[in-house]
Amino acid sequence: MYHLRLILLAVVSLISSSISQPYTPSAILIDCGASSSSTIGDRRWISDENLISSGTPKNVSDQVLDEILLTVRSFPLSLDGGTRHKFCYVMSVSRGWKYMIRTTYYYGGVNGKATPPPVFDQIVDGTFWGVVNTTADYADGLASYYEGVFLAQGKSISVCIATNSYTTSDPFISALEVIRLDGTLYNSTDFTISGLSLVARHAFGYSGPIIRFPDDEFDRFWEPYSLNSTVPNNRKLEVSGFWNLPPSRIFNTDLRAAQVQPLEFTWPPMPLKNSVYYIALYFAHDSDSLGDGSRVFDVSVNGITYYKELSVTPAGAVIFASKWPLEGLTTLTLSPRSGSSLAPLINGGEMFELISLGGRTLVRDVTALNAIKSSFQNAPVDWNGDPCMPQNYSWSGVTCTEGPRIRVIALNLTSMGLSGSLAPEVSKLTALSSIWLGNNSLSGSIPDLSSLKYLESVHLEDNSFSGNIPTFFGGVPHLRELFLQNNNLTGQIPNNLLQKQGLDLRTSGNPFLTQPPS
Repeated sequence: MYHLRLILLAVVSLISSSISQPYTPSAILIDCGASSSSTIGDRRWISDENLISSGTPKNVSDQVLDEILLTVRSFPLSLDGGTRHKFCYVMSVSRGWKYMIRTTYYYGGVNGKATPPPVFDQIVDGTFWGVVNTTADYADGLASYYEGVFLAQGKSISVCIATNSYTTSDPFISALEVIRLDGTLYNSTDFTISGLSLVARHAFGYSGPIIRFPDDEFDRFWEPYSLNSTVPNNRKLEVSGFWNLPPSRIFNTDLRAAQVQPLEFTWPPMPLKNSVYYIALYFAHDSDSLGDGSRVFDVSVNGITYYKELSVTPAGAVIFASKWPLEGLTTLTLSPRSGSSLAPLINGGEMFELISLGGRTLVRDVTALNAIKSSFQNAPVDWNGDPCMPQNYSWSGVTCTEGPRIRVIALNLTSMGLSGSLAPEVSKLTALSSIWLGNNSLSGSIPDLSSLKYLESVHLEDNSFSGNIPTFFGGVPHLRELFLQNNNLTGQIPNNLLQKQGLDLRTSGNPFLTQPPS
């Protein structure tokens, strides 16, 4: 039996008088691959051209009902013969707020009609969110969507598409939505250590199209879930005040037992992997039955008591568990209590998998790398998102430490076709042990690297660096390699470098460089 101390349960009554002024969310709606912004379904969608520097816009040849599926942004399968890469959208957000992120995918044969849809990963900041597999949906002519809730831990959020070992053709994305949530939503979760990934969200007893915006102000999708043995309510209920703010429309229908007897059904309608889940269940007693008696029942999940003696009133109630372990098919059972005269019912449910957040690269290192990126005229296309996380998805040429304090320890951008200059902010990467930038077209002076006390190896050969060789290199305690050949360096080679023990110094190919007088 599960240890109950791991499970947080609560019940919240709804009090209509407590409603505050409606909250207007901040939403970023991105039509991926579109060449311009447009209004679709009374909502303003923006082009992704200024939000990502990589990938190729493509048109979908299939006939689609939703305009948002007409285009995709496609990303290259491989940049360097098999190494995993991520391609990131970076959006400005309000730090400390929770955001609902929804990614939408419709393949449309953009990699060729004979090529099946690719399987790939999606990442939020430094956290692996999950695997995207649209194969089954696409075979049925459907789009696939994934939804999660994450905390903005900085002034931006990155959402990344990433290749994995199963990816056999170019990954893609059709649409991306980033919507700021009211502070009350899902507030039993510690978003500093976990994110939520949607498993199921249903309006019970309902059989129409997905309930979404404007019924749900945050445009969450409430899918229909109807069973033949249940009786729909079909009455409008004036419920409000749920801290998760479900749309009132989900209370127009319900699943209920035909008599005062247990109601048992499978939900979600698919087996679950072994993990820990957040569950919220919504109930409201229709006001026309006020004089008909009481509706009190127990709720259990797979035979384990979830909540005892739930009394459902016209004001409504929600019960939730923030950490509930599950695996396989899940059975919900609503069992009437002795003396209850009305059949149990349920109106809606949400289930999320808890995702442990990955680490984040030290902010100072991220800031420095972004400055270096800006100084390059053609930085690597995957230099977006977190530079180091998730593990195995670091930026091209960037090596990082592991553990709770994640630092950049090496840059190896040899023969990457770079031009521009090397930003002085490289000196902020104080954990660096090596800088390899050989065989590029970088120019300008060599920045001050005297703060890099762990530096062992510097390769700047075969570029167009100019100016003097800085004397600070002689004071870098662990420096053993300094390759400066074939540049445009001038002046004299510093004595302290020529006399530095254990240093492999190479300066040939700088025609205006001279030896110091003997």
